[in-house]
Amino acid sequence: MAYYYVKSLHLIFVITWFAGLFYIVRLFVYQIEAASKPEPERSILGNQLKLMARRLWQIITWPSMLLAIGFAVWLLALRPFYMSDAWMQVKLALVVVLIFYHIKCHLIFKDLQNDRVKYSSNFMRLFNEGATLLLFSIVFLVILKSAVNWIWGTLGIVVFGVILMIAFKMYKRVRDKNPEA
Repeated sequence: MAYYYVKSLHLIFVITWFAGLFYIVRLFVYQIEAASKPEPERSILGNQLKLMARRLWQIITWPSMLLAIGFAVWLLALRPFYMSDAWMQVKLALVVVLIFYHIKCHLIFKDLQNDRVKYSSNFMRLFNEGATLLLFSIVFLVILKSAVNWIWGTLGIVVFGVILMIAFKMYKRVRDKNPEA
């Protein structure tokens, strides 16, 4: 019975972790765009966006990541036989990639908190799709488990990535024509 409670808590914190990752990168986009505005708009927007990012990152995203990982370790302690399953090994590899993505977000967060803009807003919009690809990959892997054909699964993620890139380019064209879009 404890397994299902721990699994539920793990899932809740995975959801809040991803929500934080999705939103923090959107805040990065807005911070980068605010940095190019004239004063006093730049300072007003910049300060508010920094505050929002700091609260999101420190109060929601980091704790959610740590709790999601903590409950995951607990789940594996309750069901250690999952470690021998190929799907679990692939999932854990994807989680490691997700942790690296989180750390990269943290480095960008620190730069923006110190008014160092190293990336364009377009790069950040594209970077935001990394979490989307990881979410899709992990969810399909966990749900389908051994039913996943690795070749088709990999091909599907690549096709999904290409579709995201095309949609990104189309949206960029719309934004370039109408900056308010």
